[in-house]
Amino acid sequence: MAPDRHGVRARVSSWSRSTRDYCGRTISDAERRMPVLTTLTGRLIAARIMESGTRLAAQIFLTAVPLLFVVAATAPNTVRTNLMHSVRTVFGLTGAGAEQLQALYATEGGNLRETTSVIGTIMVLLSATGSSRALARICQRAWDLGPSPTRVAIWRWFAWIITWLVVLVLQGPVRNGFGAGLWVGVPLSFLSSVCLWWWTQRLLLAGRVPWLPLLPAAVLTAAATAALSITAHLYIPRALNRSLAAYGALGSIFTLLSWLVAVCAVLTGALTIGATLAKETFLARYLGTPEDDPRERPPPVDPADE
Repeated sequence: MAPDRHGVRARVSSWSRSTRDYCGRTISDAERRMPVLTTLTGRLIAARIMESGTRLAAQIFLTAVPLLFVVAATAPNTVRTNLMHSVRTVFGLTGAGAEQLQALYATEGGNLRETTSVIGTIMVLLSATGSSRALARICQRAWDLGPSPTRVAIWRWFAWIITWLVVLVLQGPVRNGFGAGLWVGVPLSFLSSVCLWWWTQRLLLAGRVPWLPLLPAAVLTAAATAALSITAHLYIPRALNRSLAAYGALGSIFTLLSWLVAVCAVLTGALTIGATLAKETFLARYLGTPEDDPRERPPPVDPADE
């Protein structure tokens, strides 16, 4: 029996070595033929996708909910109705989740205004710029750029927040093709998403990268958000209703936050991959991508300091 065990062990060891050698040769051959794979892998690791995505998700979650309360308190009824319809359409809410959303916006604006002070509104808007700053850091890291001067960047943070609110209010009508149906709404939604992410990069990078090199990341991010929208329709309604039934309103927080972390991680990856591809020779010559300036590269940053 001992020789048989040794023979099996030897065959397994030989098979393991040959498998490792084959995988190593395959990877080396792929890297030699397509060096962009090595570059992409390195850039994705440097981007710290999960860490950056989690930070962005936390910022959005902490600022989006209070900001939506402010909109519910101050916006006209038409805007509030469109916003509720858009949120319900984006997430495909049904059942208890839709009832929770309806209860939030069913409150009369006058009653909410009584509890929403001017100072509170200003503080919410100021805190909302945390989302803009987190997204700006992701774009800067993708392009190896340092932070923009505060005097240049501060109005851009507010511009992005305001635009995000306008886009959210219009999501429902856009996805419905403004009444024409999905055959118009789907391509229109994708095109508007490309334009939004194209403009977002240009805005948050303070115009330091030309328009054309930003296009690959905009297309990839729009495609990612379109895929995630389908995922949201399949996951969010069931998970949210189950969490509400089991844990009440607290359960909805964990459901939405976990989905938001996944979304922001995917967005970080899409923006990083798009920037990396735009710098590759086969695209750079067509897009006019500027060469990296070592003086623009940010110094290494400890994640705890961000």
